[in-house]
Amino acid sequence: MALAGLLTVATPVTAHLAGSRGAGPAPQARAMVAAAVDEAPRARANPDVEAPAAPREPRPRPHLLVDARTGVTAYRHPSRAAARLGTVATVSRFYHQRLVWWVEEVVRRGGQAWGRVELPYVAPRRDGWIPLRGLTRDSTWVTVRVDLSRHEAVVERRGEVVLRVPGATGAAISPTPPGEYVVTDHVAFGAGSSLGSFAFGISGIQPRLPPGWSGGDQLAIHGTNDPSSIGRSASAGCVRVSEWALDRFKPLLRQGTPVIIVP
Repeated sequence: MALAGLLTVATPVTAHLAGSRGAGPAPQARAMVAAAVDEAPRARANPDVEAPAAPREPRPRPHLLVDARTGVTAYRHPSRAAARLGTVATVSRFYHQRLVWWVEEVVRRGGQAWGRVELPYVAPRRDGWIPLRGLTRDSTWVTVRVDLSRHEAVVERRGEVVLRVPGATGAAISPTPPGEYVVTDHVAFGAGSSLGSFAFGISGIQPRLPPGWSGGDQLAIHGTNDPSSIGRSASAGCVRVSEWALDRFKPLLRQGTPVIIVP
């Protein structure tokens, strides 16, 4: 109905512009239009001018990792005059394995290199700045991305997908918290474990545990003795994958490997 109303209004306006006699523009008006068209500049191809090149995709870069063996202080800003956030842990929370941190950003202040890292085992998630001088540096090309809405885990290397597998994620009562984490632990389990044969602990915790839960609050990517849950929202917050996937993760996910969880 609205479209019909617009057409009804437009009709008399068009007739008015065309002239009351319906004979089209007067000869003088036609001549002015023709002259304007003749004088308008015409675009000509210039063989000496190259077409602009298509923008190049940024090349993938390795992730910088640091080994804080002696512990370092994290600051709110990249300056020792900034507020202190605490000492970055050197070993993992439950299994006491050596921690390696992913440096997400590097800046220089007063001749000192500073790195931004996600602080471990805190909720809500927050980051801090640590001085990089004296820390052992390494790198990895591998990234794990967990898409909660698609219930899948994707492993990328050098920007290319090398593995895509379905996974169980947190149930509605205990949703998996999105954020940027790192792999902190490699833990093997015996046959029949509810965590499958293996777990990759990561540097996050679950702030919304199910009622009566007694299994700890550290997040992980692990196996399961309930394969039917894979691909659904069914866990206490961890990401469950198949034994087949675990076997292929093992040579790729080292300590410090970034794990990015998105809604």
